[in-house]
Amino acid sequence: MDTATAPQPRIVVEHVSKWFNKRSSRSLKDAFINLVRGRAVRSRQFQALDDVSFQIGEGESVAVMGLNGSGKSTTLKLVSGVMEPDEGRVFTRGRVAGLIEVGAGFHPDLTGRENVFLNAAILGMSEQETKDRYDEIVAFSEIGDFIDQEVKHYSSGMFMRLAFSVAIHVELDVLLVDEVLAVGDAPFRAKCNAKLKELAERGVTMMIVSHSKNVVKKLCTRGVVIQKGRVIFDGPIDEALTYVEAR
Repeated sequence: MDTATAPQPRIVVEHVSKWFNKRSSRSLKDAFINLVRGRAVRSRQFQALDDVSFQIGEGESVAVMGLNGSGKSTTLKLVSGVMEPDEGRVFTRGRVAGLIEVGAGFHPDLTGRENVFLNAAILGMSEQETKDRYDEIVAFSEIGDFIDQEVKHYSSGMFMRLAFSVAIHVELDVLLVDEVLAVGDAPFRAKCNAKLKELAERGVTMMIVSHSKNVVKKLCTRGVVIQKGRVIFDGPIDEALTYVEAR
């Protein structure tokens, strides 16, 4: 392949490992009682990711799949910059927007309108860019009159609609999507999936974590399958889905 014309990677995950501590205390109350009684609070490490490596090229749409607890959401959070790896390196190129958790980046005491500007700024939009796209953002979100209500009164579906709408109206190079799109009613999910398809066709690089076979088949050409923190398959999406179903 001619390296001069080959697509450059937008995401590079290089020999990444991640550990978390698992404490023996069942709650903060248990931990406090143990502390008062002079008992040591034991902890042990759980390895969420073990030497994970893959790249996602410019314009690729890739699904990261696996059973619950496999490490796929941890991988997404590392790529988004929410967490850092304990070993290895993660690189991204270009403007990255992430739909990782419902309401992430929103301040509960601010209104929807105020949070649009706050979240857009976090994603790298200027105030003028946000003003120019504000009406489109609100219209897509279907929030209506609730846009001037404090978001602490929003349902999880309203959170998701507004967060998704802000993210997709950013001039972005990379979009990271977790199972957040499982929230909301069927018509809005269909609208979101249509918008993701449009972004993919425009050449936006996407990394998607989803259990929905239909979603990943429509949006992705490649699948990375993670099992117990290790990549066990990386290839065409149909083969990846077969691999997951066989686990």
